[in-house]
Amino acid sequence: MRFVALLTFVLLSGLATASSIMGQDPVPASAGQEQGASIDNQGIRNYLLGPGDVVDVRVFGQPDLNAIAEVDSDGNINSLPFLETPVPAKCRTEKEVQKDIATAYGKYIKNPQVSVRITERKSRQPATVFGAVRQPARVQMQRKVRLNELMAASGGFTERASGTIQILHTEPVMCPEPGEEAEAKPIDGATIPLQLVNISDLKAGKVEANPFIRPGDYVIVTEAEPVYVTGSVTSPQGVYMRDKLTLTLAIAMVGGVKREAKSSDVRIIRQKPGSTEQETIRVDLSAIKKNLKPDVLLQPYDVIEVGETSAFAPNRIIPTLFGGMQSIISNAPLRVLY
Repeated sequence: MRFVALLTFVLLSGLATASSIMGQDPVPASAGQEQGASIDNQGIRNYLLGPGDVVDVRVFGQPDLNAIAEVDSDGNINSLPFLETPVPAKCRTEKEVQKDIATAYGKYIKNPQVSVRITERKSRQPATVFGAVRQPARVQMQRKVRLNELMAASGGFTERASGTIQILHTEPVMCPEPGEEAEAKPIDGATIPLQLVNISDLKAGKVEANPFIRPGDYVIVTEAEPVYVTGSVTSPQGVYMRDKLTLTLAIAMVGGVKREAKSSDVRIIRQKPGSTEQETIRVDLSAIKKNLKPDVLLQPYDVIEVGETSAFAPNRIIPTLFGGMQSIISNAPLRVLY
């Protein structure tokens, strides 16, 4: 029950996030994306059958033996004419199944010519990707698909991507290859089948950050939380958190401080965890830039206030006087001498 509740919460919150993204930055979806995108058919010849798949069985010269059959929940085909013994189909190719059907009919027909063709592939649920991506999509899983392919199918990351991808496994691996036996075990409701991947590692080409995505997986690109920069900066605004966002980087993202900024006394207003109270952290930005003090790692929802120096401070006295003289000159009446 804990697993079901967790899954329901993740899906509802993720879908709400996807709706929010699409509402703020709408991207027209093609018909293929609305119905479920398919990356490509590469490797589909090695497709392994599973429960729910449908095959078209033809016996040359014996139209009464032709049939459209579905692989049952046990992974067998048991609805072929005159065959009482089910034909195993799960995790086998159509050619392997074709050979077994020909052998079975060989008891009644001399050298039967049998063909088996997959008409519907329904045994593998699509993978769903949403969150901070440009085109949330459901991708058909007809072959093994890696995470980077799924990201490409969803249009890539938005500027809100926080740097983390969550992969929620809802189904075990149906046809495990050597080394995947553990992933084929039924999912235990007492554990959380969640895998975390750093976007930076994925972009760097690290193999461990580009896993295979299972059918039925939910891939959530988490959204970044904001940090607000106000005061004497070029462009006061909110910026999104990234991996290890520091004070100097946040200031740079809003265009830097103004000339009149009091860089020696920057305030970071931070909410105390589990409390409605706030704390104020005073930072000497000038000392950080001179490598005299370490930079400060920011937290979500921090408010950075950059104050101004006095109009008569050394760094402002000359611009202030010069500006005052310009104002006097421009407002003085024009006298004409004759």
